[in-house]
Amino acid sequence: MSETSRVHKEEAPLILSFAVFTVSTSRFRDLQAGRKVVDESGDLIVEALKAQGHSVFLREVISDDRRLIEAGVKRALESRNVDAIITCGGTGITPSDVTIEAVEPLFDKQLPGFGEVFRWLSYEDIGSAAVMSRAVAGVARGKAVFCLPGSPQAVKLCVERLILPEAGHIILHARGK
Repeated sequence: MSETSRVHKEEAPLILSFAVFTVSTSRFRDLQAGRKVVDESGDLIVEALKAQGHSVFLREVISDDRRLIEAGVKRALESRNVDAIITCGGTGITPSDVTIEAVEPLFDKQLPGFGEVFRWLSYEDIGSAAVMSRAVAGVARGKAVFCLPGSPQAVKLCVERLILPEAGHIILHARGK
């Protein structure tokens, strides 16, 4: 790690407040019907964040609906209680995968390296299927925004190897420090 990166990371906020959105039409329908919802990926995100001392201010399951995803992320962007946002699900290439289309227009700046590094790390685990992921990250209104695939394996990789080590550093710069 460069000296500059080390100094910036030392200046970065250590404890962050997150919003976590699981994008899944089937889980959303189960929730609406009053059925028990199993959200393994969302649970993994929350557990990993809390294990590092972070908090989760907002957690929701949202249908694969562009307007609903955009509205949820906008609500989190407007909240003073949220430093970073993580979505999981809806980043693939099926017609119903619209998370990227809903979130990217909200970015002030995109972080292309996030998706590039994720796909590279993912390639080591799953091979050429990694090319089908459209995982992205960016900053908006001084907050970090991460859009992850919905699989537990991808979530674990993103959170542990990319988000936890860099979120504070990203937020430091997004806030103009």
